[in-house]
Amino acid sequence: MSKPRKRGRDIHGVFLLDKPQGMSSNDIMQKVKRIFQANKAGHTGALDPLATGMLPICLGEATKFSQFLLDADKHYLVTAKLGERTDTSDAEGQIVETREVKVKTSEILTALEQFRGNILQVPTMFSALKHNGKPLYEYARQGITVEREARPITIFELNFIEYNAPYLTLEVHCSKGTYIRTLVDDLGEVLGCGAHVTMLRRTAVADYPTEKMLDWHALQSLAEQQDLALLDALLLPMDTAVAKLPALILNESQTQGIGFGQRIKFDNPNRLQGQVRLFSHENRFLGVAVIDENNVIRPQRLVVYE
Repeated sequence: MSKPRKRGRDIHGVFLLDKPQGMSSNDIMQKVKRIFQANKAGHTGALDPLATGMLPICLGEATKFSQFLLDADKHYLVTAKLGERTDTSDAEGQIVETREVKVKTSEILTALEQFRGNILQVPTMFSALKHNGKPLYEYARQGITVEREARPITIFELNFIEYNAPYLTLEVHCSKGTYIRTLVDDLGEVLGCGAHVTMLRRTAVADYPTEKMLDWHALQSLAEQQDLALLDALLLPMDTAVAKLPALILNESQTQGIGFGQRIKFDNPNRLQGQVRLFSHENRFLGVAVIDENNVIRPQRLVVYE
């Protein structure tokens, strides 16, 4: 039996999209996939339709490493409106409570202290977390509230930027799994007035350079030139998704063995342990492997080059 014909090009890499407001991450990812004529695509952590900013989109074999970016730290710029709570904790929801705002800047600075470092956060009902196989937001839209456990997150930085009552702007550097809407809602409760997100922009994912982002209109303009080489030049190498892992360059025989999916025992002069990026003797990215305590390279996710 012949192999099914692929729909699209075998193109591999990471595209940094500056996501526009008003579109879901999945919708814009599918549009980017079509522009690049790629056979496969995946995003690396959804942004709400309200949100803008960095959305790394993995194409081709780079999708095998999208989880590493899902797990990466993120940076956000957020503006909250004090005095109003909404059912979604952002401006797209319905106002469910209004309170007077008598908050001083000094009180905000004091309140922020308790949200820094390792904290517990109860995910919003309007999230993509699943309960019995369905996203929580589907239950929320039916008016059903599901019990959620508090999850550990880390707020590495929570910086005060500006307060022009009732609007408060903050800068957040956080771990995976952090819901900025929930952070704002919780802060509003501590301040005693309630709050919801009116503007959210993701400014960074992992260590990806912000200057490499391209907005949707610029991408469309390039696509209109019908020159795929111009588009391909925008892609960052696949291994940038796992850039924080140490690199291991294999010799020719090791490269061949890994290509067959074999486990390879080696001398391990640098005493590497855990996950590593693998490169061939010709410095070609091969994928991710784990080095165990017996100095054995165990392939984990390997790139398939056509």
